[in-house]
Amino acid sequence: MADQMGVFTKLWYVKLGDWERGLICAIIGIPLGIIYDWATMTNFELSWQAILKGAIVGGLAYVGKNFATGSKGNLLTNK
Repeated sequence: MADQMGVFTKLWYVKLGDWERGLICAIIGIPLGIIYDWATMTNFELSWQAILKGAIVGGLAYVGKNFATGSKGNLLTNK
């Protein structure tokens, strides 16, 4: 079935595609988090707990943004 809404979901709704794109954001966030830690820490130590926490927060932030974005891409409105 073709998606009649386009890229954006209705305000206060989340589609399966939003979760998939959130997962992609989380996966992309992992190496970016490693590079950021490497560039900013004096004694670089790879912490998987911090990396996973950053990835989860990034993915959920993307889904949260889509939850609060209307069908035309406007924040907190469907206008």
